[in-house]
Amino acid sequence: MSLKGKVALVTGSTSGIGLGIARALAAQGADLMLNGFGDAAAIEKLRAGLAAEFANRVLYSGADMSKPEQIAAMVAEAEAKLGAVDILVNNAGIQFVADIVDFPTAKWDQIIAINLSAVFHGTKAALPGMKKRGWGRIINIASAHGLVASPQKAAYVAAKHGVVGLTKVAAIEVANAGITVNAICPGWVLTPLVEKQIADKAKQEGRSVDQVKADFLSEKQAMTRFSTPEEIGGLAVFLCSDSAQTITGTPLSIDGGWVAQ
Repeated sequence: MSLKGKVALVTGSTSGIGLGIARALAAQGADLMLNGFGDAAAIEKLRAGLAAEFANRVLYSGADMSKPEQIAAMVAEAEAKLGAVDILVNNAGIQFVADIVDFPTAKWDQIIAINLSAVFHGTKAALPGMKKRGWGRIINIASAHGLVASPQKAAYVAAKHGVVGLTKVAAIEVANAGITVNAICPGWVLTPLVEKQIADKAKQEGRSVDQVKADFLSEKQAMTRFSTPEEIGGLAVFLCSDSAQTITGTPLSIDGGWVAQ
């Protein structure tokens, strides 16, 4: 398949899952609007590198996902400079872990803003253009935690369940407008951040990285194998294909059997 001529905006795409998805879409020919936090020089190197590797137009927006007006401005900028937002991937997210009684109110508000409200604001901003063109793909990165819960993750689990619900509403509203809206629900994904956590834990406990990985995975998943950002990118590409035209309003698990249990 080819996404040549399409424009993809991927939030939280300067590393991890978001970058994996952005790379997968660029490899199919899509132009990109990247977004995320990080060192300005490193982000510029990443942007220029992607543009050179895939011979695509690649822009970057530093929009803060907790600020609705910045999200709307980012979508407008992509439409003005790249011509459209055909594919919107709402991926940006943060995490904080504590029991409900100890959970800081400010952290709750921040996680709901970035992990859930940003999905609403991005969708609201991108839909008019998609409807006008008669084609669009919205892919929300939820989580296994959008379908099941774990303790100490009240805000994250609530937000991701909310993302799945919002996905269904949006899908129904635009079902006959040439637009699909779906949620990808990853289990454990081997991102640089997770790799570092595992390496640190292995060192701390004097165990091998493989032992720590196996324990980490088997606590939740039937399959003791991580998903990769590349695999999630592959699923995102499939959702943009003609084969997925009637897949909409669906949470798609890519979780090693986590929620099957």
